[in-house]
Amino acid sequence: MKRNVANTRERIMESAARMFEAEGVRAATVDGIAAGAGVTKRTLYYHFRSKDDLIAASLNEQDLVEQRAIDFVREAGDGSIEELLASVFSNIIRNASNARWKGCAFSRTAVELAGLPGHPAVSAAKKHRAKVERIFSDRLEAIGARDAARSARRLMILIDGAITHCLVHHDPNYAVEAREMALELVAAAKTGSRSRICLLDGSVNSEAGPSIVYDVCRGMGLNRVRAG
Repeated sequence: MKRNVANTRERIMESAARMFEAEGVRAATVDGIAAGAGVTKRTLYYHFRSKDDLIAASLNEQDLVEQRAIDFVREAGDGSIEELLASVFSNIIRNASNARWKGCAFSRTAVELAGLPGHPAVSAAKKHRAKVERIFSDRLEAIGARDAARSARRLMILIDGAITHCLVHHDPNYAVEAREMALELVAAAKTGSRSRICLLDGSVNSEAGPSIVYDVCRGMGLNRVRAG
């Protein structure tokens, strides 16, 4: 009996994952998910109290979504931070030229549910992103990086930016560039170098970070300022 219950729940989850990817979490219907799983709505609601709970569960149970979205670091292993980043960006680069690729399920769902910060699916996405960021931070701390938490946050921004531009342009070169910036950031964090960023008001702010070139908008033009 327990096996049948587990199998039914799994079928519902698989159907939900397919429909959420194809139609989005808002457009997908409980009727359609139940039909795809070969169960009644009553059976679906026996396993999940609401559609919102089903959305959250589909994000939390990564075994059912890793074939449909980037699974950044679920099985990160014991490699270096550089190896981890190489794996993450290789995944993005590989998928970027696929016109049917839809990016990260967590980010996509959070965008669809923007304005609903208390939604269980948004909470699941936030939990996952925090986990990824924490793994980056732990890896950076392990190599004695300066300000590991801040560097980890910047790595998350680079990854999300790469995914966004790859989805818009279907051009893996955006991920290639982001990967190089990420590795520069890690190298700088390891050496504890400081960068100087020219702010919009013309002042200069020194902070930990990679020695790279920043484009800074001043007035109507763009001035390129080399950090370091």
